[in-house]
Amino acid sequence: MWRLIRRWLLRGTVALAVAFVAVYVGDWAVFNLRGSPTARVRVNRYLTVPLKGRKQEFDYLGTQDVPCSISLFPQGGRSACWQLRRNSNQGMDL
Repeated sequence: MWRLIRRWLLRGTVALAVAFVAVYVGDWAVFNLRGSPTARVRVNRYLTVPLKGRKQEFDYLGTQDVPCSISLFPQGGRSACWQLRRNSNQGMDL
C-alpha cells in the first residue's frame, strides 16, 4: 500500500517538475521570438534606516521607471512586468 502511494507521489512530483520546465522554456522561447519585448513600470523607492530599540525609519526616495520584461517569468535580466506592477514599492536597507 505504501509503495503505491510513494510511487504516485513520485510520479506527481516528476510531472510537476516537467510541467514547470516546459512552461519556462515556452515562456523563454516566446520572449525571444517576439524580439525581447520590454516595458517600463513606475515604482516607489524607500530606504530603511535602523534606529535604536529595533525600530526602523522609512525614507521616501521618490519614484523611478524600471525596465521590465513582458513575460511570465523574469527574462533577459529583468523582472516580469506583472510582478513589478503588483509590488510597486521597493525598499533598500541601509
